[in-house]
Amino acid sequence: MSSGPDSSPSASLLEYHERSKHRLQRYAPGPGGLDWARQPDPFRTFAGAPQFRLPLAADALATRHDDVRAGVLPAPAPVELGSVATLFELAFGLSAWKAFGANRWALRCNPSSGNLHPTEAYLLCAAMPGLPGGLYHYVSREHALEQRAAVNGPSGGLLIGVSSIHWREAWKYGMRAWRYCQHDCGHAIAAVAYAAAALGWQTRMVSTVSDDALAGLLGLDRVDDFANAEDEAPDALLWIGDPQARPDVDRLRAAMRDAPWQGHANLLSASHVQWDDIDAIHRATVKPATAESPEPVAPDLPPPSRHVKDLSFADLARQRRSAVDFDGVTRIDASAFFAMLECLMPRAGTPPWNTWPAPPQMHPAFMVHRVDDLVPGLYILVRDPSAMASLKASMRPDWLWEKVGPAHLPLYLLLPHDLRGAARLICCHQDIAADSCFALGMLAHFGAAMDAPWRYRHLYWECGMLGHVLYLEAEAAGIRATGIGCFFDDEMHELLGISDRTWQSLYHFTAGGPVEDRRLSTLPPYDHLSPR
Repeated sequence: MSSGPDSSPSASLLEYHERSKHRLQRYAPGPGGLDWARQPDPFRTFAGAPQFRLPLAADALATRHDDVRAGVLPAPAPVELGSVATLFELAFGLSAWKAFGANRWALRCNPSSGNLHPTEAYLLCAAMPGLPGGLYHYVSREHALEQRAAVNGPSGGLLIGVSSIHWREAWKYGMRAWRYCQHDCGHAIAAVAYAAAALGWQTRMVSTVSDDALAGLLGLDRVDDFANAEDEAPDALLWIGDPQARPDVDRLRAAMRDAPWQGHANLLSASHVQWDDIDAIHRATVKPATAESPEPVAPDLPPPSRHVKDLSFADLARQRRSAVDFDGVTRIDASAFFAMLECLMPRAGTPPWNTWPAPPQMHPAFMVHRVDDLVPGLYILVRDPSAMASLKASMRPDWLWEKVGPAHLPLYLLLPHDLRGAARLICCHQDIAADSCFALGMLAHFGAAMDAPWRYRHLYWECGMLGHVLYLEAEAAGIRATGIGCFFDDEMHELLGISDRTWQSLYHFTAGGPVEDRRLSTLPPYDHLSPR
């Protein structure tokens, strides 16, 4: 990447965005092959930090998924060890182990590109029975919290910090890995919002905090603690508590400076490949401290239609999987498709959009293949009516823009056509995009990123949140979904008729009837732990 230290953040952002695109003639720069000797450890730990094992309490949670997705939340659970344990189990915990021969690997409740899991989670809390006040790092393998610092945490709620280890993705995906880390951050934000809502809690992003302050709050700037280990990039800070209350981040940050710290990060990989492009985009998108944004006004929408299956949220969160193949036969009813899309619309107090501090910037364009009573073709869901004029002006002038579906769902048919071949081509020639019930690309309003480059990250986060909704909705509808990071960006733009950067596709997704790999064994997530 040619951007030097004097390049503006906007110029560096644009250069990364264009160079990290996959194209028909060439793929974005990558490792060229997998060096298994460099494969990163999927579990970060802090040696020397006291560890507090958490109870496996999610089975006691009675909340139904259909209630959570409609914003019908239970009475708030008390802030105690059992409820905190449930939050982390359903947001970041293991969901199963897979085994093939002598190889064994873990799956988690929060999805990740390539199951590489660059995302790390932290808890900052006041003292509660069984857990002293402090900053903790969560270890999913042990379902345990490691105490990094003993401090008096926030009153009236919890703070959840999210960070990324870029090398975990770069090992496999090279330059484009930074994009995938941002997607995974969005998935993690949504996973927390859903799990908290199932406990009756509201979640809100602390949108004013700078990256530097967040790094200090989570101990990510403690050079000696990461001396021989991979750095973590600060991403997001989430407040679980009264949405109208604001945690005193400045007080907490000051307390961290004087707190006793414990633990040193483990080395995840014996050797590394330096990706200057990732370092450059990371520098270009550092977030400063910002003013509080006005509360976004959610549209007045009826509750989403209920699914035929009435699953508990705990069961659904743990059965979520990323499909690896589709059967090319399974169909869904239009009513099920519309119910899934209804949950992509922001609703006040309803996860995951209760967490998000801004109006929608992402609008999914669907290639519908196998939905009963819905003609195959190209559709778009306009999640914010103020975007309609810009979308129309940026796309082909001969699109139909024919309203379909329930009156309150802003879904439009652009072109009736069999797009299975186009979906396969756009998604790097992968059959999974054509053998599905539908595939989609998420269109971002790119102007927000150019005005404030740190918002480029937020566009990907919003993509990940949309993807997490679709993961859960697909499972509830009796099918399965998967995110697709490998796609030809500009081929999607050409299909839509987009010829400039006003709108850009940042994430692709697909859902259909899964084909299970019967060579693999599935094992329970925490059988390896001794009884608690």
